[in-house]
Amino acid sequence: MDYQEIKKIMDDMGNSKLESFEIEFPDGVKISMTKQSEKNISVVTAQQMVPRTVELPSVVEEKETSLCQTTQTKQEETSENAKIITSPMVGTFYASSSPDKPAFVQVGDKIKKGQVVCIVEAMKLMNEIESEYDGEIVEICVKDEDVVEYGMPLFKLK
Repeated sequence: MDYQEIKKIMDDMGNSKLESFEIEFPDGVKISMTKQSEKNISVVTAQQMVPRTVELPSVVEEKETSLCQTTQTKQEETSENAKIITSPMVGTFYASSSPDKPAFVQVGDKIKKGQVVCIVEAMKLMNEIESEYDGEIVEICVKDEDVVEYGMPLFKLK
């Protein structure tokens, strides 16, 4: 058995789901390999995420509050038809699937329930955010690549 054959067996073992491997050839050569994996990998979907309170240092000054947040109460008082799509998690807001692609939605677009309206990146996972309502986009409350918090308004619909 030459070096290339042993290397091939090692590569195959590394790419397989096997935890250990032992083989004995007729010429007396014995090969025994064991993987030691300490990686714990978990994938969390948006539905499985549980909101948590996390204290973060305040980076935004009080006078720079979002237009959506300050006008939200006024519109709720004046219009019962206004609907708000909020962020289901903390992360980074993206209006499109990549920088060279058009935004999922724009002001004036009519959308349907279940339609993807944006992406929120959380822990290197890209989570497509779907509308919970039918309606027309009247305001986009955040800018591309803004950091959003759980429950923060992203879009206003009528």
